Amino acid sequence: MSEISESLWNDDIGASAYREEAGSYQSAVLEQYKLYVEMADRVSARRNLANTFFLTLNSALVASLGAWLSGAKRPDLPVPALAAGLLVMLAVCTAWWSTVRSYRQLSRGKFAVIEALEERLPARAFVSAEWKVLGEGRNWRVYLPLVHVERWIPLIFAVAYVFGFTALAL
Repeated sequence: MSEISESLWNDDIGASAYREEAGSYQSAVLEQYKLYVEMADRVSARRNLANTFFLTLNSALVASLGAWLSGAKRPDLPVPALAAGLLVMLAVCTAWWSTVRSYRQLSRGKFAVIEALEERLPARAFVSAEWKVLGEGRNWRVYLPLVHVERWIPLIFAVAYVFGFTALAL
């Protein structure tokens, strides 16, 4: 636990930083910090909502295609029609992958700002200490960052679409 304490407490900020003359400044930093952490949390919520949207859209596309193909007779589709359908589904996967990437970049920037704000606070709990406890995401047994999982899902759908549409074309 001493490693956590070393990461958590900021030796540069002590009780003297909260005396009357510096107290309003520290209060302003703390308020900005709280606001920024809340904004980072909202980005995470929007990211989850975007993932839910794309997962639902892909699931609906697969279910619709499956229902359409489950008719008594296998439809004889021209290759250009299959290619057009595949391109649409791959475009959805590309948009999903790009959205995940964009949110990851945005989160990375927000956490860098939060880390800088924590340098002015007596404790650096959010970025420094917690991230160290989680092994900085290097060991999947300790912590597997969601982005490592979520970035593969659109690619898995895309590969499945290519194989599925190839099978339909044959």
